Amino acid sequence: MTTIKRIAILTSGGDAPGMNAAIRSVVLAAHHFHIDVIGFYHGYNGLVCAESINQTKLLTLNDVNNIIHRGGTILKSARCSQMLTESGLKQAAHTLVSENIDALVVVGGDGSFNGLLALKEYWQGQLIGVPGTIDNDLDGTDFTIGFTTAVNTAIEAIDKIRDTADAFERIFIVELMGRHSGHITFNVGIACGAEQVLSFENFSVEDKQIKLQQLADEIKTAQENRHSSYIIVIAENLWPGGAIELAKELKQAASIDCTACVLGHIQRGGSPVAKDRLLATKMGVAAVQALVDGKSNIMIAEQNNAISHIELEQAVKHHKVVSQQLVDAQENILALTAQNQY
Repeated sequence: MTTIKRIAILTSGGDAPGMNAAIRSVVLAAHHFHIDVIGFYHGYNGLVCAESINQTKLLTLNDVNNIIHRGGTILKSARCSQMLTESGLKQAAHTLVSENIDALVVVGGDGSFNGLLALKEYWQGQLIGVPGTIDNDLDGTDFTIGFTTAVNTAIEAIDKIRDTADAFERIFIVELMGRHSGHITFNVGIACGAEQVLSFENFSVEDKQIKLQQLADEIKTAQENRHSSYIIVIAENLWPGGAIELAKELKQAASIDCTACVLGHIQRGGSPVAKDRLLATKMGVAAVQALVDGKSNIMIAEQNNAISHIELEQAVKHHKVVSQQLVDAQENILALTAQNQY
């Protein structure tokens, strides 16, 4: 065990529901070990700009009281381009030294963890990553904080879109977040009964024209055999120009009218669901325990409902893919639909 007196914590990159629950958990666990927790505002900017702007706060139990249900992050978040430079990294390290910080906990995604990996070359303290991203794209953990809430939010939105689509017998193309990961798209698409799911796992931009023709044929067949709605969910950054461009191309190529809907940042907000609150709490406690045990350069993960530690270098390799069972399920549903045209 190591003697730690002061832990720094920050939230970085895109916000995710459950980040506040993670902050709360870290503060509560640290309090148990009589460790101070210093919150840095606005992500890594709080480290880089600490001397020019008041960017720190000693987090007390009162500060984290009644925040477990709140979306966003009380510490705010931001991107920090200066962490890509040597001068920015040196300034961040200088801040940690001047503030007598023994360990740094960062709640964020792969960009945030790459910041940790870069920082370790300039600072000798302990470094722990807690996976907070709706994209669910970090290796070694079954789920990331915020993913389940984002999926539920998107499902609720598409259920409402379905009502309007049914009323007008319309075709909707709904674009979902995930950056370059299809976890949200496949989970949401199957859960809301979308007629088509387009993601990185079942589509390549090289096959764009072939897929466009397939979509047109399947939509026209569905329209001929049943009078109902038709929903396509598509991952962002998949189709050049996104849902809006796909709608235009279907109109131009096959005279099919579609309504494009980009859900956007609605997926990142809102009160975290129970699963994300529990995951964030377990991971926050585990982060402090890992620090007390002398661990460093790791991400806290959960595998098969058990907490584990993953090397930061491994966590950001992007080997994690959507379950093949989900991909197969969608393909089977599509095939059965085409055969039966219910």
